[in-house]
Amino acid sequence: MLQQILRDMYIDPELLAELNEEQKQILFYKMREEQLRRWKEREEKARLEEAVLRKTARRNQSNGKRVQWLRGKDGEVWVWVMGEGPGDKPYEQISEELIAERARQQAQREAEELWRQKEAEITKKFRDAMAQEKARIVAEKWKIETEDRKAAKLEEEKIQEELKKREEEERQKGEEQIRQQEEIRAKELYLSLKQAQQHSQHSDDDQEWEEQYRHQNNAIEELWEKTERKRNQLRKILAFLICQNPCDCTSWWVQPGTRGLGNPFLACSTEATVTLTPNLYEQLSNIWERPSRPFSRDVIVRWFREEQIPRRAGFERNTNRIAQWFHGIISRQEAEELLMNKPEGTFLVRVSEKIWGYALSYRQQSGFKHFLVDASGDFYSFLGVDPNRHATLTDLVDFHKEEIITSSGGELLLEPCGQQKNPPDYSPLFE
Repeated sequence: MLQQILRDMYIDPELLAELNEEQKQILFYKMREEQLRRWKEREEKARLEEAVLRKTARRNQSNGKRVQWLRGKDGEVWVWVMGEGPGDKPYEQISEELIAERARQQAQREAEELWRQKEAEITKKFRDAMAQEKARIVAEKWKIETEDRKAAKLEEEKIQEELKKREEEERQKGEEQIRQQEEIRAKELYLSLKQAQQHSQHSDDDQEWEEQYRHQNNAIEELWEKTERKRNQLRKILAFLICQNPCDCTSWWVQPGTRGLGNPFLACSTEATVTLTPNLYEQLSNIWERPSRPFSRDVIVRWFREEQIPRRAGFERNTNRIAQWFHGIISRQEAEELLMNKPEGTFLVRVSEKIWGYALSYRQQSGFKHFLVDASGDFYSFLGVDPNRHATLTDLVDFHKEEIITSSGGELLLEPCGQQKNPPDYSPLFE
């Protein structure tokens, strides 16, 4: 969501109203940074274009250039034949050295790429392990009495040191494996290049082979462009089917009848719909392209059922019970009414109507605070406030039971705010 805002340099006024002052300041600061970055890019591009133009102008002004050949003592043009001059290496030796160097460089590049992949795997492995360990400690630490917190902290530091040590050992082992693979690959490439050279000495088909290779590449590119054109045509046909005119909407999806009643229909971002026949519904029932932002409750409910329930959003850890702090699609005013007579530190998490995510409503001494939780990707994080990313919504809540949300506000999640209605306000999400 933050990347989309910085790319478009625009934020919806309704979404802006959901942010508190600190979130707004951080967001505007990041937008200003993006503006400066784009300005510097434009200035650099203009400078390079000007330099090219000047160089071209100087080249056009210089006239009368000519080539003068170097001549020998006999007055003829001096010619040097590689390998026949005094001190020259034989052609075979030069060829061998060039092939060996090309093989070594190719193997080195492949080894660097393998090491980058290996390092990313190692970093991810131990980062996930540390995050899981920290989440486990945070989940259990709130049960520990005050006098045992120091021991729990020491245990956490000990585990982190052990994980770092194991990570370093894994890195050294990975480097050694990459070096061995690089040596083996260099030998393989050397033999391959050597065979290719020998083959080229007895064949004059290199030019024909390059021409065939170029034709194949052109055919592949043409096929890809044709596939993209067909995909765009399909989008326009679906948009025409929905809106009954060639509109520019690109977000569309198949929607079943409300709560199982009525005929299914096809909908797009203009909120236009068209009823589908059973056969057409069966063909399109698996098509789902999420709009850029939610605009109706039916779309939010579908998003929650198809993307969030599989990720156990709203559930307690390791159980099938709904968390006490979880609420459905309720407004900011309804959340504040639920928190009105609660002590400071009471909180709830509600499904947002502004973004693909949630809003955490918090009771403080002087009023209320609301934080947007971005869930549009593969993680959960506060929008514009906290850089930490969490694998589940429960991980985010448990983390901030021990760690404050913002340094200026000192918000700590102390007491969940439960339901006051029967059935609960989240019932439509799970029906």
